[in-house]
Order: sequence, then C-alpha cells, then structure tokens
Amino acid sequence: MITRKIVGSRMSKIVEHNGVIYFAGIVPNDKTLDVKGQTIDVLNIAKELFEEANTDKENILRAEIYLKDIDRDFADFNEIWDNWVSKENPPARACVQASMSTPQTLVEIIFTNVKK
Repeated sequence: MITRKIVGSRMSKIVEHNGVIYFAGIVPNDKTLDVKGQTIDVLNIAKELFEEANTDKENILRAEIYLKDIDRDFADFNEIWDNWVSKENPPARACVQASMSTPQTLVEIIFTNVKK
C-alpha cells in the first residue's frame, strides 16, 4: 500500500511505502538568506514534514543535497549540517552542485526515512 500526504497536482510532498518515507525536494521559504540561513530554513521545514510522517532525523536513511555553488557554499552548508545531523545515526549522503529552480535558491535537500 502507498500512502501520499500533502498531495498537489504535480507531486506529493510525502510518499510512504512499506515503512519507508520518501520526501520531495525541500527548498527554503526565504530565498533572500545566504546558504547557512537557507539550510536552517530547509532543515526546519524538514522537521515539520518529518513530524507529519511520523519520523525524525534519527531515522533518515539517505540525504541528497543539492547546492547551487558547491565551491562557494560547501563548507558553510556543512557547518549547519554537522550541528544538526544525528551523530549516533548519520544517514548515507550525497552532495552535488546543481542548477536550481530559481536563481535565488542555494540549497535543496531530498530525504528518505523510515517510520519511528
């Protein structure tokens, strides 16, 4: 059985199958912030979505991270990430440079979790 939450005409923000939860890419609400601010914004949005899906950062299997300018922003992103991510249960992770949906978007993260 597949469960979808926060369903729109283009995508669902949360899809669950067999206890695995797939989240759509999360971008910041405030795109005027620098990469640190945008990262904090994205992680706060993720926390809200995790609560909706009955999971948390301890149950992240994988994080796919997209940065607009990896050379410029990788260290600043990692400073925020390293303070946030579970030290006991760090996920598998990829971090790459990517063109973004808007010129102001500096970071996007896709999470795959399991239910608590």
